[in-house]
Amino acid sequence: MDVRDASALLGCMGFGGTMEVDAWGPEHVDAAAVAVDAALDAGIRWFDHADIYRHGRAEIVFGEVLARWSGIRERIGIQTKCGIRLARGGLPGMYDLRAETIAARVRDSLARLRVDYLDVLLLHRPDPLAEPAEIARALTRLHAEGLIRQVGVSNMSGAQIAELQRHLKLPLVANQLEMSLHRRAWLEAGVLLNTAESARTGFPHGTLEYCAAHGVALQAWGPLAQGRYTGRPETPQDRDAAAMVAELAAAKGTTPETVVLWWLRRHPSRPAPVIGTTNPDRIRACRDAVTREPDLTHEEWYELWIAARGTPIP
Repeated sequence: MDVRDASALLGCMGFGGTMEVDAWGPEHVDAAAVAVDAALDAGIRWFDHADIYRHGRAEIVFGEVLARWSGIRERIGIQTKCGIRLARGGLPGMYDLRAETIAARVRDSLARLRVDYLDVLLLHRPDPLAEPAEIARALTRLHAEGLIRQVGVSNMSGAQIAELQRHLKLPLVANQLEMSLHRRAWLEAGVLLNTAESARTGFPHGTLEYCAAHGVALQAWGPLAQGRYTGRPETPQDRDAAAMVAELAAAKGTTPETVVLWWLRRHPSRPAPVIGTTNPDRIRACRDAVTREPDLTHEEWYELWIAARGTPIP
């Protein structure tokens, strides 16, 4: 399976209970199995993890689901991330992309997931102390050992991807970024040049263009914006945009969740949303975003954007 073909992924951060609870039990496996079943029903075949999600319990619980469900491994793609070390033992949280750390984290994830290989390994965040050549050697070795099949990054700029790719023969196939109707820096950085707003976006120019030019698929984390436009508005502009989303959903015979994801998928970069909910009803509500082409006109797309902004575009 090639992750560049994925139209959506299920984010598994919520598997295994809350961050504060250290234990997991059958009830967590049951809940995860229901979410996985809902994802498959919605046409989602890719599952996104990270070694730090629920301190590793998300991977453990997912591995238990795989063990219960004969034959499912061959039907799905599994992606995980490494590179973040959580605060522990008096040490602060930090990033760590040293070769030995990458190798150890991959093997730990494989053990927790109870699989022989990862379809994709993403580097979770840039490590300012990392040596790109060292990272490349670690990834190449893991690939040669058959432990990972594809590699990518998360939260990296086009320039950072280019520098890593310069040392790596394997293609970097994905970049996971926060992208949604609410978090729009990825979009607005490219249209707010020469305005007073431009300094506030903080998004590195050229990243989307680099990814498009080099076959790096974009994945959008947080694509539903924690329900701001589908039931949990927090600001007046959220409410205005949510009302428009509901009207469009009714007119097009789909769900508000689908409209929010259509807005994202309508962009030429075609980001694949990483749907982070574990609620099976909300997962199934995303089905049309996975199985149908985005049904938004040019005008409707702009109207949603401007409603979410709360101000006209420059």
